[in-house]
Amino acid sequence: MRIAVVSTSYSSYTWRVIRNKERLTVTVDAELIEAGHEAVKAGRAESLSGWVNAALLEREAKERRQRAMAEAVAAYEAEFGTISAQEMAAQERADARGAIVVRGPRRGEARPSGKRRRAA
Repeated sequence: MRIAVVSTSYSSYTWRVIRNKERLTVTVDAELIEAGHEAVKAGRAESLSGWVNAALLEREAKERRQRAMAEAVAAYEAEFGTISAQEMAAQERADARGAIVVRGPRRGEARPSGKRRRAA
């Protein structure tokens, strides 16, 4: 019995990979094209098309999160009433009090008293 190994041609492989994709022609800022080429050159993207596709996926995910947040706020306001400017300001102050600073003070700002930088 003879067993033949049949290799898949490049064109059929390419067709399987791109059959769920569509060709798109767009105008893009030159700086973004260069950034995409740099990402490919540095190995952070497989191709310029892949880099652009990843950017579009990130944008779509961001918009999905924003829609979900808007829906959550609308549901909250439907149940409890419109969130007032005073409530927003109070929450902002509470968030600032509970925040953890991960950077030093801005230039010209004094360090909080009693908190010293540890020697390395």
